[in-house]
Amino acid sequence: MQGWKLFAAALGVTAASLAGGQAIAQAKNSLVMAMTLEPPGLDPTIAPAAAIGEVVHYNIFEGLTKIAENGEVQPLLADSWTVAPDMKSFTFKLKSGVKFNDGTTFDSADVKFSFEKYAGEKSTNKRKAVFANIASIVTPDAQTVTIALKNPDPIFLFNLGENTAVITAPESSDTNATKPVGTGPYKLENWVKGDSVTLVANDTYRNASAVKIKTVKIRFMAADAMVTAMRAGDLDAVPIGITGENVREFEKDKRFKVTAGSTEGETMLVINNKRKPFDDVRVRRALTHAIDRDAVIEVASAGYGKRIGSHFPPHDPAYVDLTKQYPYDPAKAKALLKEAGVNNLEVTLRLPPPPYARPVGEAVQAMLSQVGINAKIENVEWAQWLDGTFKNKNFDLTVISHVEPNDFVKYAEPEYYYQYDNQKAKDLIAKINSTLDKAERTKALQDLQRLLADDAVNVYLYNLPRLGVYKPGLTGFWVNAPIFVNDLTAVSWQ
Repeated sequence: MQGWKLFAAALGVTAASLAGGQAIAQAKNSLVMAMTLEPPGLDPTIAPAAAIGEVVHYNIFEGLTKIAENGEVQPLLADSWTVAPDMKSFTFKLKSGVKFNDGTTFDSADVKFSFEKYAGEKSTNKRKAVFANIASIVTPDAQTVTIALKNPDPIFLFNLGENTAVITAPESSDTNATKPVGTGPYKLENWVKGDSVTLVANDTYRNASAVKIKTVKIRFMAADAMVTAMRAGDLDAVPIGITGENVREFEKDKRFKVTAGSTEGETMLVINNKRKPFDDVRVRRALTHAIDRDAVIEVASAGYGKRIGSHFPPHDPAYVDLTKQYPYDPAKAKALLKEAGVNNLEVTLRLPPPPYARPVGEAVQAMLSQVGINAKIENVEWAQWLDGTFKNKNFDLTVISHVEPNDFVKYAEPEYYYQYDNQKAKDLIAKINSTLDKAERTKALQDLQRLLADDAVNVYLYNLPRLGVYKPGLTGFWVNAPIFVNDLTAVSWQ
């Protein structure tokens, strides 16, 4: 009898080991990751929140081109293309045999439908100007699209790789915000509002065998909760959102792998340029002199990140280092405020929930107090920020990182929430968007940077770093982010 018990016990251990091995094998096909912000919807073509693209871009939705981690433009739904010398005509040869995740076929008619919709009168696409520049779209067959532009666009292929240019189908386009239908490697399984989105491998995907992670749960969590969950083993990955201080702690822990890369994110103290007294450039310059950028970077990301002096990332070839134009100088700030007739200024400083925003805001509040500006902090949730600050422009100051590439074009839009209206800026941006000569375009980009710095449109603080924390053995996530995505196509457990 005793021998039977020992045999049974051994059998139990073996069974448990096998079950554990099975669990491990299953885990190799699944992934739990976290993001700070929950997207307001899952259609990146109708709303501006970068969090949408972080969930769906390259995962559920795809465009004609793809922006790789190194910033290069690569084929995606388009196999190849030819470009006219004047950069006003682009002909694309599309992949064949591609299906949307509802089983419908992708072809040139879907491209025409998508781009005409994004240019339409009712479009809320944040890159609407890209599509409004299209003069015609011709589809001679199911695999060919020729797009003629009204004006040359030297970065048109790059623009088509952004999440604002993903291809959708007329049958499902109107419901993509809640029931996204795309051509990518994943499809939506469920969305528990306030908690998580779960993606599963798309069985209609043209290269389904290459997708190693079959189930991805993306949890939406505050920064401190992400740290706790990661340490507890409840998360496999936090591609971005961990603060620099916590990253340094993770670097010391051998249970984790840490990456530090660059982004397109210009982190700024954004100023409502139409509100008094901020319509006076002397007041805006005073704000810029009042802020110690190095101290802000230390507080927000423990030293990770590079100072900026205008709306441009330091890694761009056209970047101009303007960080010395407004050195930290509280005395100069006070003098400018006095010259502008501003005393004991009281303002609101609205702070959204990204992990960098509130530490930066608190540091900015303390620095402004040293020059006689009382900034009252208002912590708001993401939806409140998007509605009240971004949409309705109901704010004095706010802290945010603008992460979209080439988003300097917004300085040509007086109704954008900066509310900056300058004809010289409009002219420079028009030149940038249409000039084919590389040297001339670079000069215009540099002139724009100098103009934005001279006008102190916003207080340009630092370039947002991409700090990621992962379990060992998880590979394929981007280190650098020329656009904000969580591209899962190459992610796997080793």
